[in-house]
Amino acid sequence: MKRRNFLQKAALGSVGITALGSSIAAKASTPNQTKDRQEIPPLNSSLPVVIATWSVEDATQKAWQSLQDGTTALEAVIAGCGVEEANAKGQSVGIGGLPDRDGRVTLDACVMNEKGDYGAVLCMQNIMHPIAVAKMVMEDTPHVIMAGVGAEEFAVSQGFKRENLLTEQSKKDWEIWKKTSRYKPIINIENHDTIGMLAVDKNGTISGGCTTSGLAYKMAGRVGDSAIIGSGLFVDNDIGAATATGLGEEVLKTVGSYLVVELMRQGKSPQEACELAIERIIEKTPNFEDFQVGYIAVNKKGETGAYSIHEGFTITTYQNQKNTISNSSFYNKK
Repeated sequence: MKRRNFLQKAALGSVGITALGSSIAAKASTPNQTKDRQEIPPLNSSLPVVIATWSVEDATQKAWQSLQDGTTALEAVIAGCGVEEANAKGQSVGIGGLPDRDGRVTLDACVMNEKGDYGAVLCMQNIMHPIAVAKMVMEDTPHVIMAGVGAEEFAVSQGFKRENLLTEQSKKDWEIWKKTSRYKPIINIENHDTIGMLAVDKNGTISGGCTTSGLAYKMAGRVGDSAIIGSGLFVDNDIGAATATGLGEEVLKTVGSYLVVELMRQGKSPQEACELAIERIIEKTPNFEDFQVGYIAVNKKGETGAYSIHEGFTITTYQNQKNTISNSSFYNKK
C-alpha cells in the first residue's frame, strides 16, 4: 500500500493500530515480497547513491539527476526533498501537510553537509520548502536553528513567498478529525510521512536532509526529531549518514541517527547499525509495540541499510541506474 493511501485512511480515522502477535522475534524478520516492492537488496558499494524513507521515487529520481548534472550531494538532497514538499496531493511534507489540532500547518526540516555543518527550521508556517530555508540558515546566518515566526521572516527576506499550506483536502480531513478529536499515533502513519534523504556522490561525499509537517493533529508548538541534529539526521563524511522516521519522541530519546553512525564507526555495516539502533529503542521502551520507528543509513562506500520496529516501512534507493522501492526488514513479526 502506498504511503499516501495510509495517510488518507489515517485522516478519516479508519485505520487501527496494527494487530501484534503474542511473541516478538529476537532478530529481524523479512516481509513477503509484493508485486511492486522488493526486499532490501544485498550490500552494494556502487557510487553515487541516493536513499530515502518511504516510496518517493520521483524525489530520488530528481536527486539522482541532480548528481548526474554535477551538483553537490547537498544540492541533490535539497532538490529531491523539494519534490515531496511541493506535492500537495500527498498530504505529506510541505504544502498539503495535515495540520496541528488548531488547523495550522507547521513544518520542520534540517540539513547536514560533508563538513558537518548543520541548519534547521522548526515550527515554521506559510513557506512551502523548509529544507531549502534550513540550508540558508546553515550557510547565511550565524545560527544553526531558527524557529516559528523568526524562521518565516528569515525565509521571506531570502526571497521565499508566503502561501497558504492548508489545502482543501487537508482542511476537510482536519474538520472530520475534530468531530472526535481522537489523538493516537497509528503505526506507519504517526510519522506523518517524514521524508529523510541521504546522498553520496561519485567521490564519496555525503550529505543529508530531513523534512516533515510532523504528527497530524499534534499539539500546537510540538516539534519532533526530524529537524534535530543527531536524532532525525546525522552525517559524518568519514563514516556515513543516517536518518529516521516514525514517532519522533522515541527517536529523540535515543539520539537515534547519531547512534547509527557511531555504530558504523565501530565497524558495523549500515544494516547492522540500523538493527542495533532499533533494538536500543525496544530495550528501553516497554510499549514499543504501540509505535513505529524506522532508520535508513549509508556508508562511505555506498552500502545501505534499513530497519524498523514493525512491518510496513518502505525505502527508495537510486543506485546502479535503478530507482527501486523496497520493503525494510523489521523486528516485530506478526
